[in-house]
Amino acid sequence: MGKTIQVAADRAFDKTKTVLPAEVARGIYMQNPPGLAALKLMHVLIGQAGGRMGEDVEHHVSLSEVRAIEGLRHHDRASLTPLFAELQAAVLVNDDVERKRLTIGGLLDLAEVDYRDEASGDLVISWYFSRMFTRVAAASDHWAILDRHTAFRLKSRYSMLLFQHISSLVKQAHVTRKVFTVGELRAVLGVGAGKLERFANLNARAIQPAIEEISTESRFVLTATPRKSGRTITSIEISWSEKTGDERQSLKVEMDRHSTGRKARREGTAETMTAAFPRTGSIAYSPYWIDLKRAAGCNADNAKIATDFRRFCHDKGIQLDAGNIATIFTDYCNKIGMLP
Repeated sequence: MGKTIQVAADRAFDKTKTVLPAEVARGIYMQNPPGLAALKLMHVLIGQAGGRMGEDVEHHVSLSEVRAIEGLRHHDRASLTPLFAELQAAVLVNDDVERKRLTIGGLLDLAEVDYRDEASGDLVISWYFSRMFTRVAAASDHWAILDRHTAFRLKSRYSMLLFQHISSLVKQAHVTRKVFTVGELRAVLGVGAGKLERFANLNARAIQPAIEEISTESRFVLTATPRKSGRTITSIEISWSEKTGDERQSLKVEMDRHSTGRKARREGTAETMTAAFPRTGSIAYSPYWIDLKRAAGCNADNAKIATDFRRFCHDKGIQLDAGNIATIFTDYCNKIGMLP
């Protein structure tokens, strides 16, 4: 039995922490990573199994226990089905170069939902982990201890996957930073091929939001520093430190406040109004919108994209002064991309 199983067994009664095999937490071997809600469900399943995660046995959890988790509170039998499908679709690939053995498997073998008492009581969810997962868990000597309250508060899959990865590294003595190639960091964040291909987009849409959210929501402060070879960014150094006592107290105060305004407070926009998109004319003399267009990797004509975007908003019933109009415009520019 590996050390991870023993650590999980020893912490079986600590409901504030989840012990994950580092191989899973780091996402090194995972392809087709699940979305945020499915990742939270995965943490519930692994946490519920605890020290038995490496055994080929049936595990159980009630729907009421799942609904106690932030981000999973409104789920029922119908909405859980696609989450389990995402977990089934995730693939683990482990190439053991010392033993010269390549193993490919999944996270789950099967899952069942007993809804005989759905109308009057609770649902019971049962599942078996895959043989691949149980082997990895049973043999694992490296683990991540995740703070459940932090993990379940996160609002982005990028944040969740990076938080898992960093959590598996912080217990290593004198290790406070790690350098990732751009490809490695894309894999850790679960950014698939063909998505956010320009580093500017990857940084703006995935890396920096994850860094900021983890630094706000957790006990860690993260910093990402790009490294260049010539004019090309080839790697990113992510460093971390633990917050001081005063900073942790501030974190507790923030967590006690309503979550609705947390993102705005994190981004420093709580007291500001989002600029409305121009109702007429080009954006040629609007640096704010031109910068958003360029950051999205779009080279469309300023007058044409303004006209086309207004038409798009009209067709979709979107107000040009909507609170998220900048995000909508950025997504629109991303879809158009570089014109020939």
